[in-house]
Amino acid sequence: MSADRGGDDMSADHDDDGVSGTNGSDGAENPPIRRLADWDPDRLHGIAAEHGTPTYVIDLDRVAENCERLRAAFPAADCRYAVKAHTGRAVLKTVRECGLDAECASAGEVDRALAAGFGSDRIHYTAVNPPARDLEYIVDLAAHEPGITITAGAVDTLDRLVERGYDGRLCLRVNPGVGAGHHEKVRTGAAAKFGVPYDRAAKTARAAAERFDLVGIHAHAGSGIDPDQLDAHREFVSRMGDLARTLTAPETEQDTPGTEREGDHADPDPIDLEYVDVGGGFGVPYRETEPALDIDAVASATRDALGTVPTADGTGTVQLAVEPGRYLVADAGVLLTRVNTVKPTPEETVVGVDAGMTDLLRPAMYDAYHPIGNLGGGDGSTPEAGKPADREPIPVTVAGPICETGDSFCTDRPIAEPVRGDLLAIGIAGAYGYEMATQYNSRPRPPEVALSSEHDARLVRRRETHADLTVVEDDVDETDSPIDRIGGER
Repeated sequence: MSADRGGDDMSADHDDDGVSGTNGSDGAENPPIRRLADWDPDRLHGIAAEHGTPTYVIDLDRVAENCERLRAAFPAADCRYAVKAHTGRAVLKTVRECGLDAECASAGEVDRALAAGFGSDRIHYTAVNPPARDLEYIVDLAAHEPGITITAGAVDTLDRLVERGYDGRLCLRVNPGVGAGHHEKVRTGAAAKFGVPYDRAAKTARAAAERFDLVGIHAHAGSGIDPDQLDAHREFVSRMGDLARTLTAPETEQDTPGTEREGDHADPDPIDLEYVDVGGGFGVPYRETEPALDIDAVASATRDALGTVPTADGTGTVQLAVEPGRYLVADAGVLLTRVNTVKPTPEETVVGVDAGMTDLLRPAMYDAYHPIGNLGGGDGSTPEAGKPADREPIPVTVAGPICETGDSFCTDRPIAEPVRGDLLAIGIAGAYGYEMATQYNSRPRPPEVALSSEHDARLVRRRETHADLTVVEDDVDETDSPIDRIGGER
């Protein structure tokens, strides 16, 4: 991991940078980003004292604020939440109550959305190389809950749906040939894995409309798109607008790839689309000096790039849909971890903590930056006695307990000099934090505590135990099946 200079002293006074809500500070109403320094350190100390460390904290009021800001920026759009960013039931219920739909990437996420109270007509299942058991679950669900929409990005997937008797609501995922995002591993817009190639999309959509109720087209450029990548965002949205007009008003759009007039499609009928889904991927600033994304500017650029898409009968317009995940939950979460080792070496000072890459994988997997603040408490019997305000920052490597070199959260990062027992807060951890946690090294996953004005602080996910590590091995002969073992059918 490369050196990542920069720090976040949470013991400093930040009255001019506060956040309204449940963190206990005063400030501007619904700011575009909550920095790590805006969290109430005394409250975080109290949570760590009650629930131990490592522990995730998620602020549901902040999730609601982010949903409100998104809907205000896209007032006429169908706003959806990409569930994979954080699938916790408390978060899903908050998002549902804010009026967003659920965009799900697996049958398990669909099941979670249903459990959180989403109606099937508010659930969109995006199938990427879907396992057979996932398709069968969704098709069975659609048989008695026909409101669900399936998004498919391969002709093979369409064939598999037909083989299972599905002819319901379908959205076609398109590969626009334009990608963006914070890391090459999450730039989906130009990756062949995702969506029907753009030059075949119109023909594929018309064929799909003969077998399903084709209600939309979909594309996603990538995850963590920042202000410098808005040109790529505009380009791919513009392509989706052109494609949509080709489908809803084919007589007016003759230059879009994949629209050649030949054979049975010499005079194609208009397709009655309900929406054009341009995905999400709206980024958040992880580094303290990065500006917040101007979501209003993004919304304006998105609408301008898409243009007006008329309905098939020409009496209305097709709706824009967006589906961010990270943008709604990232700054609503922190990970609390305790210093257990301070090891000075000639090269660096290593600060060992009880959280690792099994709890927060993003730094190891993406070389991702997360702000880290020292809340102190390690050089006294109370947090007040151990505040690090008077300690000089020193460059440290913060590393976890996993026996891998990649198990570190930062390298050469200036942090108020840590001592054993200090509580560290790792910020902007609400998205793809707990979601990517694992039991590698047979480490139980951490608990999660939710904050809200309605319930104050409450445990919403308990800490796993050693017994949880082996529960799937208990009575395996009675619960296993041949299909479970071989991974399903075609």
